[in-house]
Amino acid sequence: RLSSPLVDLILQQNPVYSLDTREEQVKAQSEIRKERLEAVQSAADSLMTTVQDSLRHAMTLAREKGASTWLTSLPLEEHGFSLHKGAFRDALALRYGWLPSNTPTSCACGKSFSVEHALSCPTGGFPSLRHNEIRDTVSAWLSEVCSNVSVEPHLQPVTGEILGGASANTEDGARLDVAADGFWGGRYERAFFDVRVFNPHALTNKQQCLASTYRRHEREKMRAYEQRVREVEHGSFTPLVMSLSGGVGNAANVCYKRLASMLSDKWDQPYSTTLAWMRCKLSFSLLRSSIQCIRGARSAAGRPSRDITLPVDLMVSEAGLHS
Repeated sequence: RLSSPLVDLILQQNPVYSLDTREEQVKAQSEIRKERLEAVQSAADSLMTTVQDSLRHAMTLAREKGASTWLTSLPLEEHGFSLHKGAFRDALALRYGWLPSNTPTSCACGKSFSVEHALSCPTGGFPSLRHNEIRDTVSAWLSEVCSNVSVEPHLQPVTGEILGGASANTEDGARLDVAADGFWGGRYERAFFDVRVFNPHALTNKQQCLASTYRRHEREKMRAYEQRVREVEHGSFTPLVMSLSGGVGNAANVCYKRLASMLSDKWDQPYSTTLAWMRCKLSFSLLRSSIQCIRGARSAAGRPSRDITLPVDLMVSEAGLHS
């Protein structure tokens, strides 16, 4: 179908490759691509009805936008787009819902070890490290295109303002993850962002469809902070909800697209290229943090003992050492 316009030109002995012929080929190419995509989508939907629930859940996560970026990109170490062989095997196991090889039978916290538990266990601080890495990545991107970017800004105290809803955060010293001026348009309008990375394998998240899970986490953030930011800070609030698989919620998707547009304008790069790069960076960041949750040391066993127990200057003075 794609070559039929060229065949007609050859049969007619017409040496002119006109614009109409080019448009006809582009249209045919678009139709072929659409038909192939629909065929793959139909085959995937049919397969989803025949597999076990665990594999069906893993396939749903793998089909999210951005979830497969780490697998389709070239392994370029200088760009941070590479994994060593053990991490690659673990990544494939996580993708298909398998238990990675050579994992312990029990966690350092005392509970039985499983992928679902390891990705959420707070022992060792790995969920916090995962959250902080996404926060720092977003703040670095915002620093490229916005002014007055701050990490973990304190919110002004609530002094008389009436905030509706029992879940609204009214505590003194409350903080959000990132704030920046001029993101949504107004030069001096303050935009606040708060990151949440949830474990899609956890039981509370598996009981809902993925779209509902994103909405639930976004609503929880909005109920806690949106009115306070609007009424007290006179700014805007955006919850950046992401899953460990690399997918994002609706609000985060809009935010990242806006950020990609601003970055592409500044760097004079195509919008699609910039957005693909952002998705790849986030995908690898989330993947490495997931592998760290499984392979990281959560207990003191296996860690080097602390040799430095006193201030260095005190030890140098007492030993009579000279610099």
